[in-house]
Order: sequence, then C-alpha cells, then structure tokens
Amino acid sequence: MPIAQLEKYVKKYHHLPEVPSEAEVKADGIDLAKINAALLKQIEELVLRQIAMEKRLQILEKK
Repeated sequence: MPIAQLEKYVKKYHHLPEVPSEAEVKADGIDLAKINAALLKQIEELVLRQIAMEKRLQILEKK
C-alpha cells in the first residue's frame, strides 16, 4: 500500500490494515498466530520501505 494511502487508512480507522482495532480486541480477543503473522508482514513492509528510502537517499546525495 502506498504510504499516502496508508496514512489515510490510519487516520480514518486509527489502526494499521490487517491489525485488529482496540475495540475488536476487547470484543473478540486476539488470535496470536494471526496477529503474529500480521505483525511480521508489517515489519517486512517497513524494512522494504527503509531499503527503498536508503537507496533514494544515496542517489540524492550523489547529485
């Protein structure tokens, strides 16, 4: 998901996509396997974004 779209989602729903909201957790509890998978996916996306940003920064620094 593009960062701008992610920002809109978080502003609207107050939580990350595929991660349950506080209300959902209070009502339904947490499936640890499901939440761990969602969190690992979020971590992977953050690392990939960081790698892309580092590459862009290196290109800009060479200019």
